[in-house]
Amino acid sequence: MSSRVLRLSLLLSIWLLLGVVVAQAGTYGSYKPGDFQTTNPNYPVPNPFYFEGRIDWNLLGITQPSNTWEYLQRGIHYQDDLDDTKSAIADYQTALSLNSLQNGTCQIVTAASLVQTGTTAGTLPSTLSPAPCIFTIRLRLGYLLRQSDPAQAISMFQEVLQIDPIKLGVNSLIGATYVIQAEQTVDKTAQQVAYNNAIQAYQAELALSPVTPQTIALTNDLANNAHVHWALSEIYQALGQNSNAITELQSYLQATQWHSDVYPWRITLANTMITSLQRKTRSK
Repeated sequence: MSSRVLRLSLLLSIWLLLGVVVAQAGTYGSYKPGDFQTTNPNYPVPNPFYFEGRIDWNLLGITQPSNTWEYLQRGIHYQDDLDDTKSAIADYQTALSLNSLQNGTCQIVTAASLVQTGTTAGTLPSTLSPAPCIFTIRLRLGYLLRQSDPAQAISMFQEVLQIDPIKLGVNSLIGATYVIQAEQTVDKTAQQVAYNNAIQAYQAELALSPVTPQTIALTNDLANNAHVHWALSEIYQALGQNSNAITELQSYLQATQWHSDVYPWRITLANTMITSLQRKTRSK
């Protein structure tokens, strides 16, 4: 078989395989793209957060930003394309001042809140004044402020949860920032408070994706979110709570049983750490 024929045969096989995958994706179960938006009570219809995505700054043809969205887009350009964190923070802060709960330039918009204001079935009206609060500003600014101003970063993430209380990953960001706060202080009492707040935030993240008989039957996973369990184990070790650390490491191993880890070496390390912590617990 010639190399040209071989390449054509290979391409045909790939096209056929893609056709099968697409067909299966369209018919698998009852899920359809967009289902989450229609079932999430924090997302009215149509979605008011259409402006959250990134647009290539060079394609916008804007010389000087003039509103919240434009400052956000230039901030993203500074952060992602130019690695200019200082300028990104400045633009995000300007965008936030124009889209703020504190000065009344934005509002929390949910299907439930629209029902309370009399909007039929929680659907989005043609105009909103003030504009909806934008969570991308708060997520990006909070992330960049985690080390320099963890308290402000946490405040940003908490505002994101006001916009959408069930948005995955935000509680984890809050937990990780509380850990930074704990590590930056030498005050033992303040450190204990920060670690306890981190534990609560990580537990809130786990609660958003609970393990149930239905999920176990579907995936065989006996624990979810390996990253969170790993982070919790580190906090408990810092607090000297070895039994709790062992429990979290065991949950971590359950969560990685079928999915491994982005850092697979952690799985071996987790087993070693469990053995070491068990010895420490027995020796007390």
